[in-house]
Amino acid sequence: MAELTVGPVEELPPGEVKIVRAGELAIGVYNLDGSYYAIEDRCSHDDGPLCEGDFDADEGVAICPRHGARIEICTGRPLSLPAVFPVETFPVRVEDGLVKVTIA
Repeated sequence: MAELTVGPVEELPPGEVKIVRAGELAIGVYNLDGSYYAIEDRCSHDDGPLCEGDFDADEGVAICPRHGARIEICTGRPLSLPAVFPVETFPVRVEDGLVKVTIA
């Protein structure tokens, strides 16, 4: 397993997302009111970008900018069509003031 440092917690305030890359893999790291989540930046509907679109921080839902599919940020589970398959999620932790994501 590999660990990716996203950055200091101050650079990812509540209600924000930061997209980071690990080689070919793009990951959206969200701060939902002090809880951190990471999901693959890929809509399962057509492999387009997911985390570059809007998201509802209160509901914890990413909204695909291309076709409007809604994906639950904490689980990667699709909540609406056209997405029917989940996207990958990644464990996130804060250590010494840094947000870190574990990737396989």
